[in-house]
Parts: sequence; structure tokens; C-alpha cells
Amino acid sequence: MGVCNIVNGITANTAQHFLLDAGAFYKNYDFEKDTVETAKNKLIGATKGGGTFKAVPTFRTIEVDGARGKVKGSEILEDWEVELEANVIEVTAENLAMSLAISVTGNVKEGVYTKIEGRNCIKLSDYIENITWVGTLSGSNDPVIIQVFNALNSKGIELKLEDKSEGVIPLAFTGYNDGQDTSKPPFVIYFPTIPEERA
Repeated sequence: MGVCNIVNGITANTAQHFLLDAGAFYKNYDFEKDTVETAKNKLIGATKGGGTFKAVPTFRTIEVDGARGKVKGSEILEDWEVELEANVIEVTAENLAMSLAISVTGNVKEGVYTKIEGRNCIKLSDYIENITWVGTLSGSNDPVIIQVFNALNSKGIELKLEDKSEGVIPLAFTGYNDGQDTSKPPFVIYFPTIPEERA
């Protein structure tokens, strides 16, 4: 009878490195000052179906005569596609306005309603300083934090309304480079080290 060897990637620390559950999304979260407890007023709202983060570089290959394939060092970075998406089930006037990206809001009927209208021009003030996802790493008391900067919901709103279901607003925030500093892409990831790995 042969030996049954099972090859896998499991180590003693594997269970310390699971990203758990959907996390939470914040508007203008300050990494230096805010915590999950102190930033509740910055929450975008409850989600259904969580969300996604995407940071995809686009490369261009310099073609050289005689090369029989891609040559190491011949790639040029053209741009980054950066997006943080949240499927928000908690519908508020602010979330509806964010979904439109460029909008005007105001109170009507003595504050009974918030009126939300689209605009035909974009202003620098429409860009949100950051949209932040905060989530749980199984082996750490410190959260994983992903921030997308100069964010704008570039996909608009598509609200599906049907019986025996709840309306969910898909907010897809695209990150834009800062016009004053284009040397780095508009995102950052703060990943905690588990206690066993700290020097």
C-alpha cells in the first residue's frame, strides 16, 4: 500500500490569516485618529453582499525586433484602475446622493423630505477624500484597512426594486490621482501583523 501524501499550504499560522465577514465601509476615515468605535458617524451604512476592492495595473509592452516573447524590463506601467465597491442596503439621502456622484441636495416641505437632483457639471468638491473599508483579520485585534482616495462613484445608480426583497445601492467608488501628486496610485492597504510575527 502506497503512502498517501497530501500536499497543501497549511501552516501553524494559517488560521491567523483569514479575512472574516463583510467588514464596514466609511467615508473620510482618518487612519491616524479614527477607530471603529470612534468613527461610527462616518459609516456609510449596512451592506448586503459585502463589497469588492480592485487595484489593477495596466502595462504596455515595448516591442523589440527579434524578441521571441516578452522581455524582462520591457514593461511600462500606464495606469492603475482602482475601485472600492459597497453593496449598501441601508438607504439614506446621503447614500443616494453619493450614488449619483454629482448632485444637489436640499430640504423641502419644512424638512419632511430631502430633495436630490443631478447636476450637469462636476466640481472638485464632488470627489470624496477617501472611502475606507475596515475588516477583521482572524489572528489580530487590529483591523485590515483599505483606503481609496479622491473617490467618485462613477457608475451612477441602478436600484433594483422588487417584491420580497430589499433595495440595495451598489456604490462603486473609483479612486483618482491627486493632481498635486501623481507619483503614486490612489489607494493604500494597512495590513496588521499578528502578535506571533512581530519582532
